[in-house]
Amino acid sequence: MSFKNKLNRMKKHLHVTEAKPPVESNPQRPKSASIPYEQEWKGNHAVPYFAEDSYCMIREVVYPLDYKHGHYEFNELKKVVEVWNRSTVAHPLSSKGRTYSDLFFFDTETTGLSTGTGTTIFLLGYARVLKDSVVFRQHILTEPSGEVAFYESFLKEVDYTTLVTYNGKSFDWPHVKTRHTLLRDHLPKLPKFGHFDLLHASRRLWKHKMNSVKLANVENEILGIERVDDIPGFLAPMIYFDFIETKNPRGLFDIMKHNEHDILSLITLYIHLSKHLLTSEEFTEKETYEVARWYEQLGENKHAFSLYQGVAEKEKEEHEKAQLAMSYHYK
Repeated sequence: MSFKNKLNRMKKHLHVTEAKPPVESNPQRPKSASIPYEQEWKGNHAVPYFAEDSYCMIREVVYPLDYKHGHYEFNELKKVVEVWNRSTVAHPLSSKGRTYSDLFFFDTETTGLSTGTGTTIFLLGYARVLKDSVVFRQHILTEPSGEVAFYESFLKEVDYTTLVTYNGKSFDWPHVKTRHTLLRDHLPKLPKFGHFDLLHASRRLWKHKMNSVKLANVENEILGIERVDDIPGFLAPMIYFDFIETKNPRGLFDIMKHNEHDILSLITLYIHLSKHLLTSEEFTEKETYEVARWYEQLGENKHAFSLYQGVAEKEKEEHEKAQLAMSYHYK
């Protein structure tokens, strides 16, 4: 079934927060295959995918474009990408030359924080904003021997030009590359990609007002998002190892919701950061000053000067720094 037809099946559900997914089980399922707690998985919108005598689970959820996560509805992404495409300034987070559906919001859950071969990714999650909906998908490693099915199912569906992550350059994608290297004889090649790492932008703009710019803090203090009954990420390895032992996915479902929340927040954060970078309206002088410094470092001096000028005219906390920066431009 084509991806378009899958979405058409979901149209009647697009006014609810979560809908049953159009994911279908892999047709190569062995007749004797038995999935522990399969009804519980099905109740959480997940179905098995089989490859080389192993399997993983795939969960898919469709959100409507008018779903609001924090300060913004998801359809705001279309608007900021349109503005980026009209913009004449260059920036590492610019989506100029791309469409909104090119952006691939991605996050993982792992058994540890190191990037070596001893750490395993057990969940790959991602979301894409399409014409009529936001499609969110997770691939779950249900047993250590299932990595071929796990990565094959993921790489077969990957179709993107730009990865959007939070610390993904240093953590998530290096993990994927490490595991792919170990399994490369059984898997498709890794695609080439761009990379927007939103951690670096968040640190630049808000490190002066937050002790830590971890995503949960940015959600709460910047994006208007409050997590309720969320499982802390550091518990994920213990919960996963318990799942491996018992096969009961109840605790794992909580980790999946945590991951889903993280990825939806990446969409909201990219919208918010883009608005910072494209306009200085409705933002503090400190934030605008930091954006101006960023553009200056990128060689966009004319645009940086106009931002400095706006800060200097307000005669508030950053106006003297902005005036000094303007004097260097004049010189």
